[in-house]
Amino acid sequence: MVDGSPKVKKSALLRVLEVSRRLSAPVELDEILQLVIEAALEVLDAERGTVFLYDENTDELFSRVATGEKEIRFPASLGIAGESAKKRQLINVEDCYADARFNQEVDKKTGFRTRCLLSIPLIGIHDELVGVLQVLNKRSGVFDPDDADLADTLAAQCAVSLQRARLIEEQLVKQKLEQDLAVARDIQLGVLPKKLPEIDGYTLACWSRPADETGGDIYDATFLQDRGVAVLLGDATGHGIGPALSVTQMRAMFRIGLRLGEGLDRIAVEMNEQLKADLPGNRFITAFLGILDAGENRLDYLSCGQGPLLHYHAGTDEVESLDSNALPLAILPNLMIEECAPMVLEPGDVVAVLSDGFFEYADASGEQFEKQRVSDVIRQSRDGSADEMLQALLRAIEAFAPGIAQDDDMTAIILKRA
Repeated sequence: MVDGSPKVKKSALLRVLEVSRRLSAPVELDEILQLVIEAALEVLDAERGTVFLYDENTDELFSRVATGEKEIRFPASLGIAGESAKKRQLINVEDCYADARFNQEVDKKTGFRTRCLLSIPLIGIHDELVGVLQVLNKRSGVFDPDDADLADTLAAQCAVSLQRARLIEEQLVKQKLEQDLAVARDIQLGVLPKKLPEIDGYTLACWSRPADETGGDIYDATFLQDRGVAVLLGDATGHGIGPALSVTQMRAMFRIGLRLGEGLDRIAVEMNEQLKADLPGNRFITAFLGILDAGENRLDYLSCGQGPLLHYHAGTDEVESLDSNALPLAILPNLMIEECAPMVLEPGDVVAVLSDGFFEYADASGEQFEKQRVSDVIRQSRDGSADEMLQALLRAIEAFAPGIAQDDDMTAIILKRA
């Protein structure tokens, strides 16, 4: 303070009380931080102030608001602020450059020279570390014991308000994220077929369940005039809003290609080029595209990294596993496609296209469900419809890993010839 007279002390305490009154109002975190810093500078007659908030997840201190400074982030064990946080003690440094604990890098980055400082831990309810308040360079000399007492009083008033504001902000962010996820989920669900095509001589089952609110998988099934029924299964890397939007975009491109009367190869090539241009380098989509000609009992297909494809042959009671014949979409430009014969479906034959979430579903020991168990379920339920096979598969997974939460998106297309 400027001097130790009772009048000046009373004025400073009244300022602290005024700050406490304003902090009790429901204001946002940034406003509280700015208010704390302005009050500290005025009450302690200092040149500059910073509140370093504590990030428990990374064990770091970081500045959200600082007068004349850019945001600073550093380990909570570093420097005087770190020591103040860890020991939860006020530290009064009269000559910073003579103190080995002082981190000179901050001054080098900001161009400001710190002579003296007070570092005060901000401790909230339940003894929770909220952050550290630092005030730099007392204008009239160095900080004295009266300044330290005032700083302690101010910090005690500020800590709980900051804690409350952070909790409110985190809740608002969470609510906003939940709202965004709900919108993305509605968009994704909105593009799924409201009703699956009914195909003479066939049963068709399509199903999807994301691991999160939104998933990176999608399916589609639609009639084509004079061309049969087209089906699509897409599986984007990851799950959440980004992958959900990616596969929704892919489904839209698939439908447009079909409307234009293009073949599967041309549709896949164009989808690949667009997704390669749109997606980050570490993102891609595996996809199965198929067109069933029910009259010819032929399934023309293209598998871009989506495998294994399972073809149950009723005549031999065996499950054939087919590999993909192209790279996943968005991996490389100029998609190269290996020629493959269409699947010919005899009476009782089944085609099952499943995303990784089925094969990689793990039990408590980490053992995965894998292709052989899927094949066994198909064989055991061969007399049922496509939907009955799907339900049998889901029951088998539940029995295999009882009580184990799903950790990957699960999507299935099962087509059976009667």
